[in-house]
Amino acid sequence: MSTMYFRDIDNTNEEIVRAIKLKPGQEKFIETVEECLQEAKLHHEWHPVAIYYHDEVVGFAMYGSFGAHKDTWIDRIMIDENYQGKGLGRMAMEQLIARVSREYEVNTLYLSILEENRVAQRLYESLGFEYIDEKDPNG
Repeated sequence: MSTMYFRDIDNTNEEIVRAIKLKPGQEKFIETVEECLQEAKLHHEWHPVAIYYHDEVVGFAMYGSFGAHKDTWIDRIMIDENYQGKGLGRMAMEQLIARVSREYEVNTLYLSILEENRVAQRLYESLGFEYIDEKDPNG
């Protein structure tokens, strides 16, 4: 098995995933794991997954496909504070892009970002994402 892989959230990893913590100040950039899991229960289009690195849960991501045009999103990704700064976010994004593109058979993926989150913005741009100047009406 690859050094990094994804698994569905289940009774073997849910407690660990719910315990993921971000570095102080990062909480304002993304919903909590709890909020994401609640949203996935309400909207079954969302697919929440645990991110593993060498068999350790290091993060969480959520992706899905919505609407008449089947817009496909990598909507949430977080790496636990203890695993940040090691390139795992980039590795996870590269693998998520490949997985989601293959799973939904699409060439275009969307994500959203708070404008203040410059670190994530630089990462996403380096992976080929382009800013399309579209604002979320819900904030």
